[in-house]
Amino acid sequence: MLKLAIDFGTCMTKIYKIGSGIVLAEATCVTVQKETGEIRAFGNEAKRLLGKTAELTEVCFPVYEGEIVNERYASALLEYFLGKVVRRTFAVEALFCVPCAASAELREKYCRVAKAVGLSRVRFAESPYLAALGQDVPLSESNPVFALDMGAGKTSAAVFSLDGVIAGLTMNVGGNNMDVHIIDHIAETYNLKIGSQTSEKLKNTVGSLIENDNQSTIVNGRDVTTGKPRSVAVSSADILFPIRIYVDKVAEYAELVLRKLPAEVSAAMVKNGVFLAGGVCNLAGFADYMANKLQMEAHIAGDPQMAVVLGGGRAIGNSALLSRIEME
Repeated sequence: MLKLAIDFGTCMTKIYKIGSGIVLAEATCVTVQKETGEIRAFGNEAKRLLGKTAELTEVCFPVYEGEIVNERYASALLEYFLGKVVRRTFAVEALFCVPCAASAELREKYCRVAKAVGLSRVRFAESPYLAALGQDVPLSESNPVFALDMGAGKTSAAVFSLDGVIAGLTMNVGGNNMDVHIIDHIAETYNLKIGSQTSEKLKNTVGSLIENDNQSTIVNGRDVTTGKPRSVAVSSADILFPIRIYVDKVAEYAELVLRKLPAEVSAAMVKNGVFLAGGVCNLAGFADYMANKLQMEAHIAGDPQMAVVLGGGRAIGNSALLSRIEME
């Protein structure tokens, strides 16, 4: 039986195949004809059309804030992705990466989607566990680990060991919120309207939490007053405020988790630090900023955006480990 780990995320879907490693990383979106509901494009091809489609066509995201919001589109998209990475003559067992404390209702949606695409067996594990495993953090019963997985739609924070989650939560705060804050900030500051893809590119190019960072780039958009195209130069310092809004909110929720811990576990956290995963970790100065906020060392994976699915691959390939961390 083929074994896959699937991170079916709000922004991007990643798939890990045992024996091959990460075999897919594509946008979790489809392009749909409004009148008929017919899907015209999938994945990265669909995302390239964002903001550029005609009136009768729209780009849809079947996963929103970590939740499957359109099962039909989700099933069609997952079937398309699976068709790119496995021969469907094989039976497939899949481990889905889900937010911390994912509800039974959410898991049931995943099961229905999995059944629709012909997966033979479905298992679930919470993303903080997998984020730690993806960074090769050793798990045991006696050494608790603190991990944060910051996705596009949700952020999960948890302190856990192989005995289970000691304290954790999932919040509807993700990298997409940062993109929205940047869009609003550029409109207010420069009287310039930009789209979500431009905001994401701006964040990835010059986004920084370092004071007085002088990186800059040219941003194209539409003048709010005249409606005409216009370009402006935007620096890291110019978007520091909207970036901080998001990161400070994540740190605030992480502190809530830490406050729930028994004293001895808290002492272990100060010693071990926090393990961070998610694309937002690529922001310049992110580790130092979070370390200062949480007053502990912050560790970032070599490829933070892939840490969760890498951890999923490690778990699906180790039945003894998976039996300890999977959700019932």
